[in-house]
Amino acid sequence: SLFATNLLLVIAALVALFAWEISDMATTEKIAIYFEYLLVSVPMPIFTAFLLHVCEYQGRSNASADAERTDFALITKKWQRNGMFRAALVIWSVFFVMLGIAQVTTFMYYVTPENHVGRGSWHPLLMAPVIMLMLLNLNGVIRQRNSLPPKYYTAFLIYLLPLTVTLLANTFFLVPLLPFIGEVLSTLSMFGIILYNHIEQYMRQQREIANQRASIMILQMRPHFIYNAMMSIYYLCAQDPKKAQQVTLDFTAYLRKNFNAIASENTVPFSDELEHTRAYLAVEQVQFEDSLSIDYDTPHKEFRVPPLTLQPIVENAVKHGMDPEYAPLRIVIRTRCTDKGSEIIVEDNGPGFAPVADGQGRPSAGAGAEHADDRQHNALTNIRQRLEMMCGGTMTIRPREGGGTVVKVTIP
Repeated sequence: SLFATNLLLVIAALVALFAWEISDMATTEKIAIYFEYLLVSVPMPIFTAFLLHVCEYQGRSNASADAERTDFALITKKWQRNGMFRAALVIWSVFFVMLGIAQVTTFMYYVTPENHVGRGSWHPLLMAPVIMLMLLNLNGVIRQRNSLPPKYYTAFLIYLLPLTVTLLANTFFLVPLLPFIGEVLSTLSMFGIILYNHIEQYMRQQREIANQRASIMILQMRPHFIYNAMMSIYYLCAQDPKKAQQVTLDFTAYLRKNFNAIASENTVPFSDELEHTRAYLAVEQVQFEDSLSIDYDTPHKEFRVPPLTLQPIVENAVKHGMDPEYAPLRIVIRTRCTDKGSEIIVEDNGPGFAPVADGQGRPSAGAGAEHADDRQHNALTNIRQRLEMMCGGTMTIRPREGGGTVVKVTIP
C-alpha cells in the first residue's frame, strides 16, 4: 500500500509539473496539487495499522512456540479497536475535510490562472493534522520499542523522522523538493524491512533444511554399527559382564545424544558434543580394540557448537581410516582458544587424500574423507552449512604430514 501510494504521488507530482509549464491548465494543476496533499497523508494511518499489527504479531509470536499458527484475523480485529488507530483515522478524516474546504477557498492554498501555486495564511492549519499523524506514529514507535524487533524499531524511526522534519519545514517554508526527499528516505527504510524479512525467511528455511538433514543422518545410523555394538555386548555378557555393562551405558549415551540432537535447534555446549563423541568411540573401541586408539587434548571447552559437529567428523575418520593394510588408526582430538575464536582439530593417520579425475586433491578417507557415498558427502556439507548459519563457523580439511587427514573447525 505504501509503495502504491508513493507511485501515485510521483504521478501527481509529474502531472503538476507538466501542467505548470502550460498556461491554460490551471484546473489540471489544481487537481494534481490536491492529490499531492492527499497522497502525502494517506501512508500515515496505513503506517499506524502496520505498527500495531507488527507489535501484536510479535507479542503473540514470543508467547507461542509456533508463530505460523498465529491468527491474523484476531490480530487485525484487535488493532482495529486500538485507540491509537482510531485516533489516526479521526485526525486523517479532519485533514480530508479541510483539504476539501481548501478546494473552494484561498485561505490554505490557491492556484492562479497563470498556474502559480500560492499559500494562504491558514496553510499551517491544513498541514497540522498531517504533522499530528506523524507525531502520533513517532510516539507509538517509541512507546512500543520493547515490543518491536530492533531492526524494525530502527527502520520505523528512519521512516518517520525524515518525513516529519521535511513536512514540518515545508509547512512554513516553500521548498518544492523537500517533501519528496523525505518520502524517498522513508520509503527506502520500508524497502529495507522487506529485504530483511526475505533474508530472514531464507536463512530460517536454510536452517530448517540443515536440521532436517542432520535428523535424517541420525535416523539413518549405520545398521552394521548398531549390529556390531549389540553383538559385542552379547559376547561380553558371558566374558566380561562389568565391561558389558559399561558398553551398554556408552551405547545408550550415544543413542540418547543422537536423539537429543534431533530436538535441538540451537547450539549446544562443546562438552556435550565431546561426551557424545566419547560414547561413540567407546563403543567402536570394543569392536576394534588395539586397532583404534584415541587421544584427547581438550583443555578448552567453554564454547558452543551446532549439534552433531564433532561426532560425525570422528565417525568419518573411523569409517574410512580403518584399513587392514595400514597401521592401527590413531585419532587425536584437540581444542584450543585463539585470537580468532575456538578451534577443534581432528587428526588421524588414515589413508588420507586420494587423487581424483580433475587433478584436485579431495579427501576420500580419514577425518575429512568425502567418500563416493552421497550420504557421507552430504554429512560433511551439512556440517559446514550448519556451522556457517548457526554460529558463523568454518570447517577446513587438509592432508596431514606423514599421511592422514586434519579437520579444523573454527568457531568465532
